[in-house]
Amino acid sequence: MLKYALKRLLGAIPTLLLVIVLAFLMVHAAPGGPFDAERVLPPETREALEAAYKLDQPLHRQFFDYLSGVVRGDFGPSYRYRDYTVSELIGSAFPVSLRLGAAAMLLAIAVGVVAGTVAAVRRNSVLDRTVMALAMTGISIPIFVIAPVLVLFLAVRLQWLPAGWSGNEGIERAILPVVALALPQIAYIARLTRASMIDVLASDFIRTARAQGLGTAAIIRYHALKPAMLPVLSYMGPAVAAILTGSVVVEEIFGIPGLGQFFVRGALNRDYTLVLGVVIFYAALVILLNLVVDILYGAIDPRIRRR
Repeated sequence: MLKYALKRLLGAIPTLLLVIVLAFLMVHAAPGGPFDAERVLPPETREALEAAYKLDQPLHRQFFDYLSGVVRGDFGPSYRYRDYTVSELIGSAFPVSLRLGAAAMLLAIAVGVVAGTVAAVRRNSVLDRTVMALAMTGISIPIFVIAPVLVLFLAVRLQWLPAGWSGNEGIERAILPVVALALPQIAYIARLTRASMIDVLASDFIRTARAQGLGTAAIIRYHALKPAMLPVLSYMGPAVAAILTGSVVVEEIFGIPGLGQFFVRGALNRDYTLVLGVVIFYAALVILLNLVVDILYGAIDPRIRRR
């Protein structure tokens, strides 16, 4: 198992390096610069600023200097938040994004697995068709449409929930952002669970369990649920990536002080180091979580390790 995990870890390093290279080149290829503003700076002031942040050096030299800092865990200073480093900004905002994403992921898994299992057990029934229709709707509607619609109906018209975010004013302010972020993943997980559960319920060992007199609930709990969760587990990596990218939109809509807001503001302000830091941090987190999923998948199914 350790050998399998080390192989997966070594395979993730080139992926992260490629992400750093592409992100660095794309950010520096964007028009404008971090010191472009409505007020035109005097040439000597611009030159002094570029020299202070080493932007006057050749691009390849800037990249290797930046890469050496990333290896040490230093993402450099922010160009716009002058009194903070990028690492400090990420450290202050990530706990908020982590709580939001973890709550959305737990909600998506709980509701999606239950909905998919019920649909598989009641296959071709009205309940099954309803669940799948709702799942297809959740997949089709983008998150930047779902979030404003939830705010319009649940917060503005019905006034059941507050529309804004505040970490110190009760859990009810987190309900709308969490639900908006979780809805697309509930739909995907429900469809995956249904398809996988139908295949498992048609297996020979399930027929043997039925012949022994076990009820449907006991069969699902003790025999069918674990093998049916393998496709869902393999989807956890892309699901986490979707939630992380979706949280950028949700945080901006609800005014959540997480990494999403820093990413948007950094892009608008051409804050190279802030945008790069958030992108690399997200990429490393996604790669790490995919690695954890691969290891868990190998632990559940020994055939993966042997392969």
